[in-house]
Amino acid sequence: MTLLPAPAARGAHPLDDPVGSALRGPHAHFAEGRGRILRYPPDVTPWVALPDAPDAADWADAAALAGPGGAVTVTAFREPPPQDWETVFHIEGVQLVDGGVDAAPLPQAVRLGPADVPEMLDLVARTRPGPFEARTVELGTYLGVRREGRLVAMAGERLRPPGWSEISAVCTDESVRGQGLGGGLVRAVAHEIRLRGDTPFLHAAASNTHAVRLYESLGFVLRRPIPFLSALVPPAVRPGAGHEDVREPAAR
Repeated sequence: MTLLPAPAARGAHPLDDPVGSALRGPHAHFAEGRGRILRYPPDVTPWVALPDAPDAADWADAAALAGPGGAVTVTAFREPPPQDWETVFHIEGVQLVDGGVDAAPLPQAVRLGPADVPEMLDLVARTRPGPFEARTVELGTYLGVRREGRLVAMAGERLRPPGWSEISAVCTDESVRGQGLGGGLVRAVAHEIRLRGDTPFLHAAASNTHAVRLYESLGFVLRRPIPFLSALVPPAVRPGAGHEDVREPAAR
């Protein structure tokens, strides 16, 4: 596995904090904020951006945004949640970046949009590529392949830090696996990203060695290990414990 030089401290590069970089940049129109916390609307994607060293007030603000029992899902962050929060998952992942991907259109791919969301959600339910919600399709280009009218494979875009675009929701129905559709769609989405001047990157669970090998075979290289964490807000949250509710968070 090829590894790029280790990145500097978190925040020195847009991909060190990809969620926060996206919500303060090209995806600012999606941002919901309170104090120093930013998040996407939950029906778009579950990701939340926390400051580098969140204090009790920051966690209270995150809880206020999510609501009692709601999930706060973060990446590129290794601080444990407060003791009374329930951890849903803590996954070690990898962040891979374009190291010479042979990006090219896939002739059989079709563009997917809001009208295709029921089919997309059904494919996601069958293949479990990671978080994908009813409005995730609004985050960027989504391409899919149909066989006999049925959606059997897709890939698209999610986080968009300045100058970068994440390829996500790469999934292929079991009936067509081994036909190169996943790799072809990744290359096609990478082509779309490059057309607007961005650089493609993606994330994967470190344990998903099959996916990591596929991405490396396409020309992606490992930039860094990266964790994924989701925790549930306790049922009872003391109101007013965080910062004042704002749309523009304080600068880091």
